[in-house]
Amino acid sequence: MVTKITLPETELPTHWYNIVPDLPVPPPPVLHPGTHQPVGPDDLAPLFPMDLILQEVSTERFVEIPEEVREVYRLWRPTPLYRAHNLEKLIDGPARIYYKYEGVSPAGSHKPNTAVAQAFYNAKAGVKKLSTETGAGQWGSALSFACALFGLDCEVFMVRSSYDQKPYRKAMIETWGATVHSSPSELTQAGRSILEGDPDTPGSLGIAISEAVEVAATDEDTKYSLGSVLNHVLMHQTVIGEETLKQLALVDETPDVLIGCAGGGSNFAGFSFPFVREKLAGTIDPVIRAVEPAAAPSLTRGSYQFDFGDTVGMTPLVKMHTLGHDFVPDPIHAGGLRYHGMAPLVSLLKQEGIIEAQALNQTDTFRRAVQFARAEGIIPGPEPTHAVASAMMEAERAKQAGEEKVIVFNLSGHGHFDMAAYQEYVGGSLADYEHPEERIAAAMERVPAVAG
Repeated sequence: MVTKITLPETELPTHWYNIVPDLPVPPPPVLHPGTHQPVGPDDLAPLFPMDLILQEVSTERFVEIPEEVREVYRLWRPTPLYRAHNLEKLIDGPARIYYKYEGVSPAGSHKPNTAVAQAFYNAKAGVKKLSTETGAGQWGSALSFACALFGLDCEVFMVRSSYDQKPYRKAMIETWGATVHSSPSELTQAGRSILEGDPDTPGSLGIAISEAVEVAATDEDTKYSLGSVLNHVLMHQTVIGEETLKQLALVDETPDVLIGCAGGGSNFAGFSFPFVREKLAGTIDPVIRAVEPAAAPSLTRGSYQFDFGDTVGMTPLVKMHTLGHDFVPDPIHAGGLRYHGMAPLVSLLKQEGIIEAQALNQTDTFRRAVQFARAEGIIPGPEPTHAVASAMMEAERAKQAGEEKVIVFNLSGHGHFDMAAYQEYVGGSLADYEHPEERIAAAMERVPAVAG
């Protein structure tokens, strides 16, 4: 009985996969925040090194991974794929359940897959420092780890609710040598303006992005680094899905359902895009599902239109499923999913009906996560609890229908720094948040009017 499916180091992917050439329709352009005209490389140069800009607009199907990046990847990649035998026994149905586990990375999540790449390209370009945002702290810790490897300074703006909830993520970031601030802060004009309007705000990824972008835009030695949403970030994550395809082939399995949690879209895209490629080519036909929190339901309740990626309006406009750039989600524990928008490429796939979306409340996801932990031993991070819950619900539906199904999900990180959330759940004090329609409507009224 095979439980852990591993690949030898020689099977570490040599290329990232770019989904853009395989899309059924071309992605909409990225627009300048002031002129609403398509941006060019010069517009992005203050924020990103040219190698990453070229990856952002690339139409090449595969992009070679530099050997320096692969050398770091070898610290933890290829990551394992597990057959969840104990979970299957718990559900007692015909479904076969697999999960790809990204929690074995030094930072404990999938985030280093792009952090290492971004740090490498910035160091190659002579950049001295990176500024960034982080929600739950996974991205901030991943980038601080990567910057330490490549000799870069790192400044992190961490969403206030997570900064207060997750002190050990903050300690992890500082251990790797980065500086971390609670966002919104008094250090930037963006932060000061938000605090002036709402001193008690829990913060949001959109606000933290505004602060990090401002730091990069006002310091010629600093570039900005984003942990999700952008094309090049999603592309770097496709090592997850490429490995998973090979691992399923080793046990002669074809997935019926693929599931990933979704906030900005990076782990979901990295896991699913190689399977989307095969689905579009007609070799497989799985249901591909993005699962988001009911407190930040961009795919299930947002509008597909152009919007800013940050709260203040400093970033370019991208066409995505959005709840409005100044939408501030309630402080759920899945801080990495508390974002007002969704990656443009993921949004396009949803709009075209190639993927589907589901929204779940956090009490439901933690209930399932505790069951999973007691069966499989791994305590999931608050973000992938959404994928865990959806996979278990899918297996229960298969049981009721008497259908054999192969269900595969991405367990994008562990929850070892999130035990306060599990304490709240076990203690009965974990609350649900479901954003009222009127607050979404109010935020959408402030989205810029852009044709197309």
